[in-house]
Amino acid sequence: MSSKVFLLVTVALALLLAHAPTPSVSVTCNPTELSPCLNAILYGWAPSGACCGKLREQKPCLCEYAKNPSYKGFVGSNNARKVSSTCGVPIPNC
Repeated sequence: MSSKVFLLVTVALALLLAHAPTPSVSVTCNPTELSPCLNAILYGWAPSGACCGKLREQKPCLCEYAKNPSYKGFVGSNNARKVSSTCGVPIPNC
């Protein structure tokens, strides 16, 4: 799997979590932080607890990821929507 695909998946998941509660600490926006969600987004596997946690953590960055043309397609994918729903993180309106 290429690094570009990995980053796209990461961004997609991040966008899905934009409506999760905002953490009280500053978050560094890095789509690779969503790597635990890669198989869930690419292949439709069930998201792990680590995936859901990272989605919530990266919530403040999701709109930034969604605006990036490299990640936009992953954010709106059916699998990304399923991950978002399973993790209880609404898809943001950016």
